[in-house]
Amino acid sequence: MQLKQIYKSLDELSPFELQESWDNSGLLVGAMSDEVERIYISLDVDSQLLDSVEENSLIVVHHPLIFKGLKKIDASEFPSNLIKRMIKKDISLIAMHTNFDTTHLNKYVATKILGFKEITCKGHICYFDVNISFEELLSHVKKSFKVDILRSVGGEKVIKRCALTTGSGGDLIGEVDADCFLSGDFKYHQALEAKENGLNLIDIGHYESERYFSECLGENLINFPLKAIMSNSKNPFEYK
Repeated sequence: MQLKQIYKSLDELSPFELQESWDNSGLLVGAMSDEVERIYISLDVDSQLLDSVEENSLIVVHHPLIFKGLKKIDASEFPSNLIKRMIKKDISLIAMHTNFDTTHLNKYVATKILGFKEITCKGHICYFDVNISFEELLSHVKKSFKVDILRSVGGEKVIKRCALTTGSGGDLIGEVDADCFLSGDFKYHQALEAKENGLNLIDIGHYESERYFSECLGENLINFPLKAIMSNSKNPFEYK
């Protein structure tokens, strides 16, 4: 199957034009005329994934491997080392990042992982009503994401409305219209801002909230002509 046919289907599912201006979603490695024999889906590209991917394949990832402009291809360093391996094995790469957050991933995590049904989405922020105490919400989030410890801010009031952005949503704090914001990678000064403005925060982790990308996209490719092999990169962080 030609890559351009797959790209067209992915674009119809989650239009690449919806990505943020700073993002780099779309075709990153390969050519539209490439013939693809199979598809792999993963959160990221890493060395372990490339060890298992067969030649003439397409990898669809959430995080763009090429994000900022590359001034040189130094095969001894990331990401050039992975790009070289992909080219040698005729592996193409497509990233579906902020466009897929907006159309699918935020809603998927809110409904399928957290279990809330009445969802409204405004850009990259997903809203839903919870009407429980902060401690109850914190316990529910831990259980849903299968984590033991979470960073949080506030927690002194009943949470009526909750907001969610998978990945790193700290820059959106000023736009949130809710009692509590679930996202990852909150910075110190963002936490201080939220506390002073009476916004509760629960840091659900960047990897922890986006590791569902493969299964979310996979559900939308069940009837696709090519087999989609779901994989996933490992969290680079270790908790000790």
